[in-house]
Amino acid sequence: MTHRNRVLPDGRIVAHPARGTFTGNRGILVDRAGHMTNRQWAAKAWITCVLDFRGRRRAIAQPGTWTELFFLDEAVALAAGHRPCAYCRRADYNAYRERFTDAPKAVEMDTTLHAERLAGRDKRLHELRLDTLPDGAFIIHDGAAHLVRGDHLHPFSPDGYRAAVPRPSGEALALTPPSSLQVLTSGYTPQLHPSVRL
Repeated sequence: MTHRNRVLPDGRIVAHPARGTFTGNRGILVDRAGHMTNRQWAAKAWITCVLDFRGRRRAIAQPGTWTELFFLDEAVALAAGHRPCAYCRRADYNAYRERFTDAPKAVEMDTTLHAERLAGRDKRLHELRLDTLPDGAFIIHDGAAHLVRGDHLHPFSPDGYRAAVPRPSGEALALTPPSSLQVLTSGYTPQLHPSVRL
């Protein structure tokens, strides 16, 4: 059975059989029967976790506890508005936090990211110049999500990236929130899906 728990770069949660390379959560998103609700989030702490942590196992979509979400890779998670988990990804969390403006506490980062990732219930887009965007950022190009990497853009699909296209010049609508763009610009390197290749 394919659950609706796959996160796209624009933050939407959809049903797709590909599992991805990271998990994470936005709070409790299932009802008492374990069925996914229409809620897109239940907490401001949107985190990204490793798939395997100390051999622990969880059943998917348990009522009364955080709901598992899955991402193709960390760049997708950052674009959607998530940050590294401070528990299972402490080193990544510290590296991300150190590059976040003024190195705030987790709750402060979550408040800032929450304002940057949403415009009401919709994804907030940020108009920026393409030549200023760091590797690991996501933009909308030709109506679809693309990963920025070097001189190329990599079209996103839920099961992996498609063949790269040259990075154009001009303005772009960035999916990745400004604070995460700053983190990427300052040297944080997100873990990418192995389908990324030139």
